This record gives sequence, structure tokens and C-alpha cells, in this order.
Amino acid sequence: MPKILTLNNGRTLRQNTPAEEAAIADGIAQDPDTHEPSASEIANMKRPGRPLGSGTKTQVTLRLDTAALEAFKATGPGWQTRINDLLREAVVSGQVSR
Repeated sequence: MPKILTLNNGRTLRQNTPAEEAAIADGIAQDPDTHEPSASEIANMKRPGRPLGSGTKTQVTLRLDTAALEAFKATGPGWQTRINDLLREAVVSGQVSR
């Protein structure tokens, strides 16, 4: 009988039976395009992190009007870049003094 695991968030997972694990391992062994990494290969793997920034921006914490922020977010992905572009335009055009 398969073992049922309950996660902290309430989700449940059914653990594979030994027979299922054997069938999976057999399928991996028979597929020439598949490679099952060894324990040492897994130990040496690095998790991909966030990509490095360009070095031209500084992370800040900023409080904005809720309505203004929601309006930018409603425009979809890239809303933070659009805010940055508007601020840069304001500085370049002299609307904001340096």
C-alpha cells in the first residue's frame, strides 16, 4: 500500500511503491536520452539563484499610493520598469531636481 505524505501546507502526496520506483528506474535505464544523476552529482549541483542585476540599479523600499501602484500593476508585467522609466524621464526633463 502506498504511503501518503501530508505537507505543512495541507497538501497530500502519494509516495511511489517499490514496484513503481523499479519501473521508473527501468524506464530511465532503457532511455538513451535520459541520465539519472548519481548521489555525488546531485551533491555537486548548484541551485539556480536569481540572476545578477545589471549593477545600474539600487534596491529600495518605497511607499506609493495604493491607487497609483494598482494602476501600474494592472498594466501587466514590467510595471516596475515603467515606474523607473517615468522617474528617469522626470529627472532628465528637469521636473525633479538632483
